[in-house]
Amino acid sequence: MATLFGVHPNTVRLYEARGYLSPVPRSKNGYRMFTPRHVVEMRLALLALGGAYLIGRQVVQDLVTCAADGDLGMALELAYEYLTIVRVEITRAEAAVEFLERWAQGQVLDTTRHLLSIGQAADRLGVSADQLRNWDRSGLLDVPRDPVTGYRQYGAAEIGRLRVIRMLRQSGYSLMAILRMLRQFDAGQTERLREVLDTPGADEMLETVADRWQAHLAEQETRAQAIIRQIAAMIDAALE
Repeated sequence: MATLFGVHPNTVRLYEARGYLSPVPRSKNGYRMFTPRHVVEMRLALLALGGAYLIGRQVVQDLVTCAADGDLGMALELAYEYLTIVRVEITRAEAAVEFLERWAQGQVLDTTRHLLSIGQAADRLGVSADQLRNWDRSGLLDVPRDPVTGYRQYGAAEIGRLRVIRMLRQSGYSLMAILRMLRQFDAGQTERLREVLDTPGADEMLETVADRWQAHLAEQETRAQAIIRQIAAMIDAALE
């Protein structure tokens, strides 16, 4: 089985132990005796579980387990649930980018007329003061300081920029991706921010799929569709 799929034998053992394969009968000398059904189940398990996930992983694990238990109808239902989760995240990510592009084109995103302390800014944005400090330390913005007290002072421009940062973070984009985009924006290059947000530079170390979030979501949608086709084929084969 391991040779057939080009994986380590321990992967097969792990999938069996976790219930991703239906019970495997043993020969008299204790060797596992895999059947064509196990081959199909292994194909589904590798397809569904073989990549990185930041969303919906439990649903994917559950659908593989359902298929191994013989409940292909529930497995198909869960596959569509996962597709829904991915598409919701795609919509969220797209909305965040549109919000970014509106800001980049000069749309004012905050109308406060007073300078706010870090606590007041955090309350206005619905985030913690520690988050604002972290975004500042990460280089996402440079907040002016009171010349006397040295405290941060947030005006409409800073709050507007923070709204963009917050929305992108809530939509799944990594700090590195946002920093990459903001550096481009601050350099006066306001075109192609969507592409920059999703394209790590040659000098960057790709640490997480969120560094290229839009591409990852597109890959997950393609995978969800492939999972649906695989389970549908399993149902058709069971009915023959």
